Amino acid sequence: MGVLAVGVVLAWLLALCVYDIRQQRLPNWLTLPGSAVILSAAVLFGHGAAAIAGAVALVVAYLLVHLAAPAALGGGDVKLAVGVGALTGIFGPDVWVLAALGAPLLTAVLAAGAAIRGIPTVPHGPSMCVATAAAIGLVVL
Repeated sequence: MGVLAVGVVLAWLLALCVYDIRQQRLPNWLTLPGSAVILSAAVLFGHGAAAIAGAVALVVAYLLVHLAAPAALGGGDVKLAVGVGALTGIFGPDVWVLAALGAPLLTAVLAAGAAIRGIPTVPHGPSMCVATAAAIGLVVL
């Protein structure tokens, strides 16, 4: 992945984190275009199958949780799963699994800390973004 691509992806992930922390939601205008660019680039550079597999697998998992407990996981998180699932899928199943497991674990740790401080909820999107960046960083660096 080139330096420009890394910069664009990190800027996208950071924008998602900031927006979700401030607004407690992930907007379509951030999640959907980012996902489309990632999937398009993956197809263009010969990683389409891995990206699509990663996106579908993560979306199915998140959608099931969202349908079972809508208050626990929002629709924006499900839409973000397309982009981060595709992105981690490009780097292989080990990166995908690390990010997919890391995000809920990070959210659980943050939620426990927030509960101690009397904060009722924490957004899940930032954990998805941080886990994705960290998992990819372990492979790239």
